Amino acid sequence: MTKPARLVLDTNTVLALWHFSDPRLAPLVGAIARKRFALLSRDDALEELRRVLARARFDIAPEQQARILAQYGDLLVPPPSGTATAFELPQCRDRDDQKFLEIARDHAASHLLTRDKRLLELNRHRLLRERFRIVTPEKFQAESGDHGG
Repeated sequence: MTKPARLVLDTNTVLALWHFSDPRLAPLVGAIARKRFALLSRDDALEELRRVLARARFDIAPEQQARILAQYGDLLVPPPSGTATAFELPQCRDRDDQKFLEIARDHAASHLLTRDKRLLELNRHRLLRERFRIVTPEKFQAESGDHGG
């Protein structure tokens, strides 16, 4: 039995999956719910998600914010035990996104899922090659072969 892919989701990906319920990503949501993939995060990323969910422009009721946070939090797995292999990371042009690269590195992720162009352009960076991939949720879903069911 192979180990599940270890995924880091940036804040906008979490929103696409559990707030906007992007129908194109329904198979990915289902696969995550079936624990086909392990989700990874840390406190500062969860705090960012909390703040974004509370933004007035999204008009998300407090109960719905709490539900999304709890649902996502229940899917997270703890970081791997032992010391993670430290390696240098490239600097993302958006400093707020650097944490997602750090989470992927520190939690031995296989993929960082994002639609952010600044993160996506780092996918082929020499410091990340052979470590983890940065891809859109759509591309990951297509490559994982989970299209529903």
